[in-house]
Amino acid sequence: MPDLVCLGEPMIEFNRQTPGADGRVHWLEGHGGDTSNCAIAAARQGASAGYITAIGTDPFGDSLMALWAAERVDASAVIRRTDAPTGIYFVTHSERGHEFTFYRAGSAASRMTTAEIPEAYIAQAKIFETSAISQAISASANAAVLHAMALAKKHGVAIAYDTNLRLRLWPLEQARPAIEAACRLAGTVFTSDEEAAALWGHKEPDAVADAVLALGPETVVVKQGGKGALAATRTRRERIAGHAVKAVDATGAGDTFAGAFLARRRAGDDVFAAARYANAAAALKTEGYGAVAPIPRPEAVMKLLRATPNA
Repeated sequence: MPDLVCLGEPMIEFNRQTPGADGRVHWLEGHGGDTSNCAIAAARQGASAGYITAIGTDPFGDSLMALWAAERVDASAVIRRTDAPTGIYFVTHSERGHEFTFYRAGSAASRMTTAEIPEAYIAQAKIFETSAISQAISASANAAVLHAMALAKKHGVAIAYDTNLRLRLWPLEQARPAIEAACRLAGTVFTSDEEAAALWGHKEPDAVADAVLALGPETVVVKQGGKGALAATRTRRERIAGHAVKAVDATGAGDTFAGAFLARRRAGDDVFAAARYANAAAALKTEGYGAVAPIPRPEAVMKLLRATPNA
């Protein structure tokens, strides 16, 4: 049974590529979904990972099952639905960065309920991870996420949570209380300076850390994209510099950070060593297109860390 269990919505990704010599636009098919990306990133770093979700009995669902099998992510708790599809999304790129268009309304994962959360599967884990996107896809999914977090807490399982704020999925006045409720249940919270600015009016990393720690978590990681991150506990803080890489696509970089961080925590690293490792892994992920394919393995991460020992 897996040590790290993630819950959320996996999706099929279509990533827009630079037009070819013929001028035609091509789309690179891949996989995504923040918590699925997290599980895969953790597995690639050597952690034992599993996933809780629902997907359609369609070719896209089959593709995700094949992906998890190839990545050694346990999918024994995945539900297959005959009456709902697997969600998909499209990624485009511009000077503003990467932008998403989602087709997930009524998806199999959005229909998850509290009754479908496998308590025994969560109870045996060492770490449980989920996200605000997993809450935002529907009212029933939000209830299922909070129920799963409560079950993890009941069984003494460490809880990690990513505030991934998507205001196209739900309005701020609905998102903020739901996210704060999840933060109160979590031991580790991943957020970003931009998300925190919308949620709590703070963008400066130390102010963000203060706001989140006040909700109850023991550890907060404030991601700052290419600028690096701030890792904070109640007794210590460390700013981690960004890495100079040839970034082409930031899709899933934060998820890679979360998965790599949790894998290293499970392996015995302290918060700050895990954050330095995760920061390097997230940077390397941006050097390729797609959420999953460019997620690095330990050899590449350690090479970057040795090359930039002060980052």
